[in-house]
Amino acid sequence: MSKSKYVCALLFSLMALTAVRADDPPSPYRRVDNWAKLPAGMKFGQAISVDGDAAGHVWVFHRGEPPVLEFDTDGNLLKSFGQGMFVQSHGLCLDPDGSLWLSDGRAKDGRGEQVFKVTQDGKVLMTLGKAGVAGTTPETFNAPSDIAIGRNGDIFVADGHGGQTNARIVKFSKDGKFIKTWGKLGSAPGDFNIPHSLAFDSQGRLFVADRGNNRIQIFDQDGNFIAEWKQFGRPSGIFIAKDDTMYVVDSESNKARNPGFKRGIRIGSAKDGSIKAFIPDIDPNPDTTTILGAEGVGVDSKGDVYAAQVGRETITKFVRTN
Repeated sequence: MSKSKYVCALLFSLMALTAVRADDPPSPYRRVDNWAKLPAGMKFGQAISVDGDAAGHVWVFHRGEPPVLEFDTDGNLLKSFGQGMFVQSHGLCLDPDGSLWLSDGRAKDGRGEQVFKVTQDGKVLMTLGKAGVAGTTPETFNAPSDIAIGRNGDIFVADGHGGQTNARIVKFSKDGKFIKTWGKLGSAPGDFNIPHSLAFDSQGRLFVADRGNNRIQIFDQDGNFIAEWKQFGRPSGIFIAKDDTMYVVDSESNKARNPGFKRGIRIGSAKDGSIKAFIPDIDPNPDTTTILGAEGVGVDSKGDVYAAQVGRETITKFVRTN
């Protein structure tokens, strides 16, 4: 990065940091419990990712069988698939063409450590990574957490989930050919500690939920650092709507880890980093260390918000009240 670009990025980051709030704004949303209606004999495992599609349906990726579920906005189950396909369900991304991208974050018995592109009926269209093999090469992943697709079809994978896993972003062409990787374990600009979620804004900038560093990092699509934002808490999931409204879920902040922030969903702007609304976590205890709340966040075509609850093993819907 040139000196002038670095200075601009630094100033942008400093301006964003001034937006850190001691008190979050009130929530204009009403919680809808028991939204999802599952048939007899089926129950949620850990719900890790959720997203809304152009048809107004809601897709859920959870750690139960079958792991991929499609609902209408009233919570009626429309479709399910993926039985026996994943070791540990993690990232869910909807491709502009309607396909689903799904990541498997662990390896076992020759499965896992892969990213799949599938149709909405579960047919596999593309596979990235080597089944059951964790690694640092262009052909392997180690705990892939999420996927995002650029306007030209380029594929971006957040590869790493702490511990002895990777801490990088891997970029592929739309046909799955490796292009580049960037990042390493650390806290400097461009470093990562659990790159947990990815999203693009309307400018094509890549937002990374760098959870272990309590920040969002912003890059261009070549991996050049633009800014870091810390006002959204300790981010586990990011969703950016077409109008650049950004929804960031914080599932881990407490007095010991990222003090001064409450867990919940912060809603603001990907354009300037401002925060407009806050949906508090169901558990208000600031000393809670167990992840009971949401790690994934998605929004449907009506603007209603869905939280993928890992510890509570469910999906919670929030309807805007004003």
